[in-house]
Amino acid sequence: MVKTLLSSTFLKVLVLFPLAALAAPASRNVAQKVQDTAGTGLVYTLGDTSYFANGAYPKATLKGRGVVQPHSKSVPHRPGAPVIDDFTPITVIVANETTVTGKYLESTIASYVAGDDVFNMDFMASLYLSAEKKATFDASAVKYLQGLGLDSLYIDSKVFGGKPAKIEKSKPVMVEGVPAKDLPSGPYTAVLSDSGLSLLSTYRLYRDEYRTFITGAYPSNKGDDSFAALEVMDSRWWNPMIPVPSRSQAWIAVTPIANATAPAIQRLVDLGAALIGKYKLAQFASGANPWDWVDEHYPFNPRGDGYLTCSASSSGGGCSVAAYEWLDNAIGSDTGSSMRRPAAVSGTYGNRPSQGMITLDKAVPLSWAQDTAGVFSRDPFQWVKFSKAWYTPELHQGPDITGLSPLVVPDNNKFPKRIQYLTDYLPLANPEAEKILQGTLSQMKALFNMTVETMNLTSTVREASIFPEKPEGVDNFKYMSSAGNNYDQYSSVIKPLKEGWAALTGGRFPPVDPAHRSSFSRQNDTQLNIDVYKQGLVLKNRTVNWFESEMLYETEESCSESMFICDIGTGGLPSYREKDLNEGDDAAFLAVTPPYAAITCANICPRFACADFTVPLGQVSYKSRVSLSEEKYPVSINLIVRRGCDFMLYNMVEKMAEAGILKTVKTGREAY
Repeated sequence: MVKTLLSSTFLKVLVLFPLAALAAPASRNVAQKVQDTAGTGLVYTLGDTSYFANGAYPKATLKGRGVVQPHSKSVPHRPGAPVIDDFTPITVIVANETTVTGKYLESTIASYVAGDDVFNMDFMASLYLSAEKKATFDASAVKYLQGLGLDSLYIDSKVFGGKPAKIEKSKPVMVEGVPAKDLPSGPYTAVLSDSGLSLLSTYRLYRDEYRTFITGAYPSNKGDDSFAALEVMDSRWWNPMIPVPSRSQAWIAVTPIANATAPAIQRLVDLGAALIGKYKLAQFASGANPWDWVDEHYPFNPRGDGYLTCSASSSGGGCSVAAYEWLDNAIGSDTGSSMRRPAAVSGTYGNRPSQGMITLDKAVPLSWAQDTAGVFSRDPFQWVKFSKAWYTPELHQGPDITGLSPLVVPDNNKFPKRIQYLTDYLPLANPEAEKILQGTLSQMKALFNMTVETMNLTSTVREASIFPEKPEGVDNFKYMSSAGNNYDQYSSVIKPLKEGWAALTGGRFPPVDPAHRSSFSRQNDTQLNIDVYKQGLVLKNRTVNWFESEMLYETEESCSESMFICDIGTGGLPSYREKDLNEGDDAAFLAVTPPYAAITCANICPRFACADFTVPLGQVSYKSRVSLSEEKYPVSINLIVRRGCDFMLYNMVEKMAEAGILKTVKTGREAY
């Protein structure tokens, strides 16, 4: 909650005093209340646009002359909270000028119109003016204000002094404002409270037509940096304004609501990110095909015919960024492929960072030593800027979590000298997509003075002398994972879920999605233990050390001497959300291991702790089995570098974007 503690000598309560001389324009929409939201706020419309105002905890309260008791005794309300029977849209302008001119006011409002998701001219029904320091109005400001057609004008007496004589006939209300840092400029909703005029943080409500979110979220303003869920639904279309179906109904029943913010999320809050909701992901962030989802309605991919897969775990994030212009970025976890595959099928930018890049403390784990967190974006420059700001060294994971050496992430232009074209995963299945890839490789060669070489990763690893103690005849890939188990997910998720649900239901097994039912039922304390898990970490450390000395290694000139490229997606073939549609040569299933590969492209970096970025390259045509028309499908590729070379790879991405090799993708059916 924003505190507005004032000394008794300044204690005043606002009286609403409309400006008789400034009639509202006929074209201005009148706010129409739709519903109160369980005592937390107000949903209303201005024309065809819907808004939510956080009424439980106002952003600020302005105090003026007079005493107002606006609320009815029959309406229960928290002391000090606003009563939202009477409300109005209002605009706040906090000037950074000592002399406010008409030109300044006009340009400020124009910037709101051009660049603010919430603001439109309906919010000019009322206006509150303040400034960062002492200020005055000139004659042009007075003239401009008188021509706005305001219903009410409020002026901060602390910065503008007494009521300006020049605006006296406009009858503005002088109020005691709050510090500029506590009330950012922009659109708000004004309501009366016991203390004066409460300004409520206001949000535009977008319909989630692609069903990519679980719930909307907004800062509670309680003063504890917490967020509240927004449970508002568009009943006409049966699309929640932000959908609220459960990720696992059984898990919700046995798990308390989080009482602290994860450090990775807090980092974004501290950087000024506007967090708007929690999107859908596969149950427990584990892999699952679209047709295996039970607890939730699977998200829709906006690309092509609108009936394509969004991939698995972080499916809602990848498809939401591809769907909505009002959403700039999404974050999600990647353990086995959960960021990179959704990015591939939605034609967006997505990454699995180096192992240990950011803490997953307070997140539901899938694998402590393998979980990472990445970023979805449409714009390569914004992707780089966001990621570099988020991945701060203070949030790196230590060797106690990763089992690896402490992570070092230099920010340099020591680019790879070679591109390793992995023949066990390439060429792309669609020849037209492969043409796009070859064109990109030619441009990269010229831009970075690189060579392109072919390599079969599977045979190279199988033939290497990595583990002297390995029994003869045992494959290196199998030996790498021979000592591991999923004790971490079992102890953190599966066991508490099974025991908690059994206690609530008389010993019954929880109703999890089909993809997990069998494995969850088998796992127990006898089968899984911490000692075997720790042995697996030791073996992973040896595996990564070999990989970084023989495969993707550092030199004086290069952070990662070479770069792997492979395809985590479907090679330019459509992959549908309905199982049977993926049969045949002109479609593809996801997460299929190529015939002569030991693991999928997605599992290279989970195995070797490297950094893997999915980048969109273009799009190809396909004949849709759903729309029966020609549609467009994204083409992407994966760029893989040594652990710790993330920022170097981001710098490569920026240079490729500057050269026009990588481009900003659009929302909707076609990425380009």
